[in-house]
Amino acid sequence: MPQRQFFELADERAQGPKEAQLLSWIWGTPLQIWHLNLLLRVLILRLYSKADNNMPSPITAALHLLSLLATTCFQTSQASGFDPFTQYAIGREVGEESFQPELQRQKRNVLIFDPPPLEYAIDIEVSLTNSSFLEPIKEYFRNFPLPFSTDISDVEMTVSSINVTTVCVTSENESCCSCESGYAWPSTGCSDLISCPSTSLAPSQPCGYTRERPFLGPYCEPQNKDSCGMGEPTVINMSVRLDTAFHDDLRNHSSQLYKKYKADLDKAFNAGYGCLPGFVSATTIDFKPGSVDVNYRVEAGSASFHQLEHSNRLVAQYLDEPYNIVPTSFTTEIMNSTNFTVSPAHVFEGDTIHLVCEINATAENTTWHHGGQIILNSSRHSMKTDNNAAMSQAVLTISNVTQEDSGTYTCTFASRYLSLNLIYRGTEEIQVSPLRIISYSNNDKISCNSPEIQANSPVLFCCIDLQLPLLTGDWKVNGAINITGVASFSSNCTEYRLNVMDSLCLAEQSGTVTTYTCELQTGHGARSSWDIRITYFREAQVRISSSVNTSVSVGYGFSLKCESDVSNYDSIRWELHSGDRIQAVECTACITTNKSMATSMLQVNTATQDWNGTYVCTFSQGSLNNSASVTINVIPLPLKQHIWIDPIEAPIMCRTPQAINCCISANTVEDYDVKFVVQEKEFPAEKKKQGNFLCYSYNYTETECRGKELEAYCKFVNSMKQEVNSERIQLNLIPDKDIISCSANNTFGREGDVLIKSCSVLNTTFLQGSKIYKCCSKSWKMEKNDCVSEQINSLLLMAESLVNSPSAKTGLPNFLQNLKNQTVLLQDDNSSANLAAVVTILYNISSIPVEAKESTVMDYFTTVDVIVADSKKELWADLNRGRTPTSSLLLNAVERFSENLLPVNNTIPHVTTETLELQGMVVTEQNHADYNKDFSQLGNLTANVLIDKIETLPPNSTIVSVAYSALGRILPVNVNMYVNSLVVSTVLSCERNQNFLINMTFQKENLSLKEPQCVFWDFNLNNSRGSWDNQSCTLREEADNVICSCNHLTPFSILMSPDKPAENSVEDYITHIGLAISILSLVVCIVIESLVWKTVTNNTTSYMRHVCILNTATSLLIADIWFIVTASISKHSMQRRRDICVAATFFIHLFYLCGFFWMLSLGLILFYRLVFILHNTSKTCQKAVVFCLGYGCPFVFAVTTIAVTLPWDTYTRKDACWLNWEDSKAVLAFVIPALAIVAMNLFITAVVIIKILRPNIGDRTNKQERKTLFQICKSLVILTPLLGLTWGFGLTTIVRNSHQAFHVLFALLNALQGLFILVFGTLWDNKIKEALLKRNSLSRWSSQQTKSTSLILVTPMFSMSYPFSRTFNNLFGKTGKYTVSSSEPSSASTENTSKSDSLLN
Repeated sequence: MPQRQFFELADERAQGPKEAQLLSWIWGTPLQIWHLNLLLRVLILRLYSKADNNMPSPITAALHLLSLLATTCFQTSQASGFDPFTQYAIGREVGEESFQPELQRQKRNVLIFDPPPLEYAIDIEVSLTNSSFLEPIKEYFRNFPLPFSTDISDVEMTVSSINVTTVCVTSENESCCSCESGYAWPSTGCSDLISCPSTSLAPSQPCGYTRERPFLGPYCEPQNKDSCGMGEPTVINMSVRLDTAFHDDLRNHSSQLYKKYKADLDKAFNAGYGCLPGFVSATTIDFKPGSVDVNYRVEAGSASFHQLEHSNRLVAQYLDEPYNIVPTSFTTEIMNSTNFTVSPAHVFEGDTIHLVCEINATAENTTWHHGGQIILNSSRHSMKTDNNAAMSQAVLTISNVTQEDSGTYTCTFASRYLSLNLIYRGTEEIQVSPLRIISYSNNDKISCNSPEIQANSPVLFCCIDLQLPLLTGDWKVNGAINITGVASFSSNCTEYRLNVMDSLCLAEQSGTVTTYTCELQTGHGARSSWDIRITYFREAQVRISSSVNTSVSVGYGFSLKCESDVSNYDSIRWELHSGDRIQAVECTACITTNKSMATSMLQVNTATQDWNGTYVCTFSQGSLNNSASVTINVIPLPLKQHIWIDPIEAPIMCRTPQAINCCISANTVEDYDVKFVVQEKEFPAEKKKQGNFLCYSYNYTETECRGKELEAYCKFVNSMKQEVNSERIQLNLIPDKDIISCSANNTFGREGDVLIKSCSVLNTTFLQGSKIYKCCSKSWKMEKNDCVSEQINSLLLMAESLVNSPSAKTGLPNFLQNLKNQTVLLQDDNSSANLAAVVTILYNISSIPVEAKESTVMDYFTTVDVIVADSKKELWADLNRGRTPTSSLLLNAVERFSENLLPVNNTIPHVTTETLELQGMVVTEQNHADYNKDFSQLGNLTANVLIDKIETLPPNSTIVSVAYSALGRILPVNVNMYVNSLVVSTVLSCERNQNFLINMTFQKENLSLKEPQCVFWDFNLNNSRGSWDNQSCTLREEADNVICSCNHLTPFSILMSPDKPAENSVEDYITHIGLAISILSLVVCIVIESLVWKTVTNNTTSYMRHVCILNTATSLLIADIWFIVTASISKHSMQRRRDICVAATFFIHLFYLCGFFWMLSLGLILFYRLVFILHNTSKTCQKAVVFCLGYGCPFVFAVTTIAVTLPWDTYTRKDACWLNWEDSKAVLAFVIPALAIVAMNLFITAVVIIKILRPNIGDRTNKQERKTLFQICKSLVILTPLLGLTWGFGLTTIVRNSHQAFHVLFALLNALQGLFILVFGTLWDNKIKEALLKRNSLSRWSSQQTKSTSLILVTPMFSMSYPFSRTFNNLFGKTGKYTVSSSEPSSASTENTSKSDSLLN
């Protein structure tokens, strides 16, 4: 590195001739001064231009310069050290020009190095009095031939370069200095460079910087990477405010105003900041409101605050006045000067963190921001600031941080340097993470009393993924079983070794969960925990007991009870070990579990050989299994249904042997003791093997020859002395006197006798069913064959065995497939026995739970499709006549099958066959959708099922719906009603809640049918025969659809009728109005009879007549009242109010018949009085006869009818409270007596007329009597048809499709019967009219009062003065008054005359 010497050359005045002389001397003679051992590589010339204009000429300046150079170099070479230069380089010999070194300056040093040659950089200040000399001097040195070498005192000196580096223009107190091209200010003084004042926006000269005088350096140096302003430029973000109104155009970069502002400001900014060291550019970024805030960017080298503040003043100077720049609003943001630290380095949720910002300056205020939002003091945020002269510190403390506290945090310090606003910003990104435990012990199950566990204590652990210096761990135990342990900590994990002891784990606590909580803490507040659930089990003591010792017979039941001393178990399972076969007992109906008592009961009602073996009961608790076992031996004994008997029912002759037989399968090792029992007497049986059967027979002979029925059966007893009886054999004894007509095969019978025999015996079994024979034309002829086919019989036996099997669940799918195949093969079979057997099979196996696989459901439904085909409709009609309709049993079977479906993967498949469609769903905790299923794949009919609020159902419960298109056609319905839609059944696998509601939409099949009803099939109605009912449902009809809303679950459909009766038809009006008139008339009739009773009953005949009239009116009144009761029972509630309907029908039947029989009594009395003239009967005897006839006979008819028909549920009609016609013809019990009475009354009328027209000898036939007889005939002819023939028209209404005129006529006549009784039975009587007229007259009233007063002592308790009491007396034949002094006339002729008169009047 060349050493540097510093000189200053003072130029007073240079003379021209001397300058030339000096130059000649220098360059003309080789001077020895250049022979110094000094290599001058760089000569740096600094020229100073003084203010005056007496600057020497360029030649003189150059001469002085070179002379000084030569002298200096010479003296330097002679120096022996680094002493200061103390003498003149050149004296005054040169004339007035003198070179006077300024020795007083501190930096004038000469560096001398010993050889080898040294390099020196010499700075020489040259002061010029005339600035115009500057450019010629520069030009001269640029053209000077270099390098230049010379020897000075035998030392060679070489000048390598001469350059002007720094030019300063001086003023009084300071200089304005600038660097020449290729030179720059050294970096050490870069921050002190303050640009010189300038009035021009674009100065032509390089930037000058102000220096104080005397200027002692440093000076410009050759430009390099370390020079001032030569580093990477820095972007300085600044802003300033213009005190002018903000316009929206300043937001638009394409507006003229924006462009003008930007151009003017950019020009001023570039001028003001152009002389900053390393300046690149100054650019306006944008404008913001708030007056006008200008954001701009300055790109330059590192600049000091003083430099920026100075440049800001220049900007204000250069910017036009209209912009109204605010000089004190200049703001700069200091980047990378803030020390931002966060503690701790890793931040977790729950920690308390400290954010520290520091700057090496004094701040006036400090603010914190998070995500652009200012942070204020709060319960979780606290801020502290510490300022001093050298440093400012801001601390933000955040406690209990969360992930929401993640983000960018900015600390901002605000300071000021003169008029410059300073902003220090520090930014740090903070990520708050949860303290995660990434590895831990799994939940486990531990056996408390296991020796292995107690020997090797389990170890629990949990770890995080970081190693934190202050990490600590802790364990907490929570559970009924308080098993603790020892904690340890290593690295980033904590462990807990359990101390398992048997005494801490009680039997009743087995299965209890103890939670071990591992908690890790960072030391700054964050903590994380993890629960490890340990289930403690205790090996249970399991006991099993049996209801039998070790053996049980086939057909008998037994039960096994399995108990454990541990109640907290997970599951119980039963297994049956038989030889090498192990099978799970999956009979759901057989196993009953009481979890609270830790018991499980296996109940087998009918043991078979499948139940033979060792039973293992296992209690499972997690992976711990505890078992107990017992062996059950099943001893052979034939099942009752497996004993073949012959005959089933047969006639037998007295004293003639009758063979009775029982057969069982020979596939048994048991030797049974078999006896026949007839009328409780036992007889030994003869054993004989026939093929694969063991048959037992006995020839029974009856010795008591009285006609009676005998019962016989065979009894099998095995080695356990347990027995089974066969089905009963009915033997009908033929009396000796009867003639035998049939005698084939030693089976005797009379004409019409019935013989029932069992079906044929096959190779290994016998067919189910029977054959019915009837003795006809001296031979036994088969009337009916109820035997099932061999294939169906085999399936029936397999189904029976499967239902009673311990593996019913696993065997059901294969059986269903076999059943489907067989029924498809036999689909053309027209045997009702086979059809009923298949339904029985379907019903029996429907109780077995089975997985809801599509193939399984399809097999079951396909079987149903085959048996409900249209070709079997007649078979169904025949089967439905039985005690339990087979169609109802089939519906129950399908419904029960769908209810027992077990979901597979939480789904119920959608299955569709020809006549059935099944859909369903599983209720889960996450499933909150409504149950909404559409059925649209069964022909042209559709249906929808909607159940809302299924979230109230228990989780994992199932809802299954099945739609039937053919079943509605085979279910029994009422007359003139039809199932007009799909039948839909819905079942739940759990109990439904109280607010359950199901909505179903049915499409009508036949739009011509009317009056829809929402109905459901009630299996309990009609003595469990089943019937359609419409309770608890509401109906809404919409176009071709019917919407039913119900609060229960059963098979639903809609019933409709072909003709919708008018709601207010003519019959209804007639019935309602006529019934009101009839009741009113009958009441009036009874009241009138009570008022005139004394007057009109003055003889026996009149008395009996009015007794008949009064009881007829009373009977009809009671019947009409019960008719009102039936009117309140609608068709829809008929089945639910069946008891009331039966009672009403009974009383209506009874009292209408009473009315007819009292009319018959009236006719018989007339007949008796006119025909048997000479015969006289007492009043008491006559009353007894008519009361027995009037009430006794109707009671016998009514009771007999209800006794015969009610047990068969055929007493009343299905749609009305009246006697049945379709099923039992019970209505004939009313029609026949009524019409018979009408016919008899007509006969009596005819006899009376003939008697009057052809009187006997001695009869009086005067004119007056003949007139009376005609009056009698007239009364009978009118009253009898009106009161009797009414029901003749009623009989026509029974006929289907009868004309409406008959209905109207019947309703009219029947409703007005009371009026007829009143008019023709009471008011038409002249004596009654006279009595009423007399009673209304005042005189009559007075005499009656007197008479009543005189007779009060002889008036009975029910006095005639009380009308209602008198009515009661009259009804039962009491006169209402005792006659004391008068006697009844005894003459027959007189009494007969009085009676005729009474009837006429």
